Amino acid sequence: MPVLTGIRIVEFGGIGPGPFAGMMLADHGAEVIRIERPGAALGPHALARSRKLVALDMKSAEGVAQARELCRGADGIIEGFRPGVMERLGLGPEVLLADNPGLVYGRMTGWGQDGPLAQAPGHDINYIAIAGVLDAIGSPGLPPAVPVNYIGDFGGGGMLLAFGMVSALLAVKMGGPGQVVDAAMTDGAALLASMSWGFKAAGMWRDGPSANVLSGAAPFYRSYACADGKCVAVGAIEPQFYAALVAGLGESGEAQMDVRQWPARAERFVAIFATRSRDDWVAHFTPEACVSPVLTFDEAAAHPHNAARGTFAGGAPAPAPRFSATPASTPTSPIWLSGEQNEV
Repeated sequence: MPVLTGIRIVEFGGIGPGPFAGMMLADHGAEVIRIERPGAALGPHALARSRKLVALDMKSAEGVAQARELCRGADGIIEGFRPGVMERLGLGPEVLLADNPGLVYGRMTGWGQDGPLAQAPGHDINYIAIAGVLDAIGSPGLPPAVPVNYIGDFGGGGMLLAFGMVSALLAVKMGGPGQVVDAAMTDGAALLASMSWGFKAAGMWRDGPSANVLSGAAPFYRSYACADGKCVAVGAIEPQFYAALVAGLGESGEAQMDVRQWPARAERFVAIFATRSRDDWVAHFTPEACVSPVLTFDEAAAHPHNAARGTFAGGAPAPAPRFSATPASTPTSPIWLSGEQNEV
């Protein structure tokens, strides 16, 4: 059985990071009951997979009472409203933890439950901007690049909420009380940059885009455009990997870490990579050169390594991580338990 079999989570319907956390828990065996508004149509959305759906009108006393009853029988809940919304509904932590003292109350917000910005609107780009993360992403002389919404919403938000939920659920199992998990995307985005803060403490960090080894300053750790307009990603940090890279490019490999030589060497690499197609370059290098094709979604799904591992299934990423003794659940389409039977 999957690792979270026997755990019941009530998820108050939302978008982005909250549903991502619910998906992760459901992927690994938790029974996740998602409360949706009447008339909601989810569409073929991977984040809604493996759910049981209940349609409740949260603007009515009856709907709130039904939601409260569901929470009485749950191990945890997930909600992603602005601070104070659940309290105004009569479903705040004080109420639900009084009903169910062992409840883990997961709260997903951008700014957190308190602080000067707690009630401000925002999106992933805003949260990672004030966390200091966005500043390091992009090209010199240009505004920071937009990293989709992977860092704040999903890495620093939904994934850390899932971690927080499992941690607090384990604490309850060990005899501890139920509690609130305050997962703020700006906190999580800052946490994801912990190694960079370590570099900063050691005097090895420079502010700005493409200013550091791992942000594109080094010619051996960046992407290059090829003759066909496609790109390769180069990650040849260690000396032996760098030696394989420069050998494949027909270049010399002296003074790899001489920062003064990096701009000129990067210019040479740009010119060389532009002479052949992406796939030609990938076939040309040995694996030790750490040169990979930059793939589209469709290409990634068809890549032999991903296909061999089953990294994608049913047109979406498969559950992760993998457990040797208790494999994840096979993702299923959401099922309506009550309310309108909308197409999903």
